[in-house]
Amino acid sequence: MSHWSPYSENGGSLVAIAGEDFAIVASDTRLSSGYQIYTRNQSKLFKLSDKTVLASAGCWCDTLSLTKLVATRMKMYMYEHNKNMSTTSVAQMLSILMYYKRFFPYYTNNILVGLDQEGKGVVYNYDPIGHTEVSKFMAAGSAGHLLQPLLDNQLGQKNMEGVAPQTYSLEKALNVIKDSFISATERDIYTGDSIHLMIITKDGIKEDNFKLRKD
Repeated sequence: MSHWSPYSENGGSLVAIAGEDFAIVASDTRLSSGYQIYTRNQSKLFKLSDKTVLASAGCWCDTLSLTKLVATRMKMYMYEHNKNMSTTSVAQMLSILMYYKRFFPYYTNNILVGLDQEGKGVVYNYDPIGHTEVSKFMAAGSAGHLLQPLLDNQLGQKNMEGVAPQTYSLEKALNVIKDSFISATERDIYTGDSIHLMIITKDGIKEDNFKLRKD
C-alpha cells in the first residue's frame, strides 16, 4: 500500500550568525526531492527589509506560502504606519503566524536574522509551531545536525577546556560559514551546488555567493 503525505521534503540547509554590529545568514542553492535535483540555483533567503532576512527551507511550497504571507503583512504594516517593521516585531509576527497553523503546520525550517533596535545582530530560530529561541548562531535544515556542532565549537567554544567564549569578527564568521557548508556537503546529498550569503550591517544588506561541489 502506497503512503501519501501532504508534505514534500525538498532539502536545503541554513546557517545564521549574529555579531556585535552585523548578522550573516546563508543557504545552499540545491532544491531536490529524494535523488532528483530540480534546480541547482535556488536560494532559500528572503529579504524582508534592509535589516531583516528570513531563511526558510524544507517543503518548498510551504516556504513560498509562508514567506509570501510574511511579506504581505509587512507591506500592510508599512502602509498603515509609514515605516518598516523592526526585526523584533517581525520575529513576533512570524511566531504568531506559525502558531495559527499549529494543527497543520508549515513543514519548514525557519531562521529570522537581522539587526535589533540597538544595531546588534540577532538570530531567531523557530520550531514547526512557532516557538522561538534567540541565539547568536544557529543551523537548520537537512544538514543542520552536521552544521550546528561546528558552530558550537568554533564560535561558542563549547567542549573546549580552558577557553572562554569570545567575540568574533565578521571575517571569522564568514570563514566558519564557508567551512561548515563545505564539510556538510561531503555528508548530505540534499546540500550542495553553491551558497548564497546575505551580510546585514547598518549600511544595508550585501549579497555574495560561492561554489560548492555539485555531485
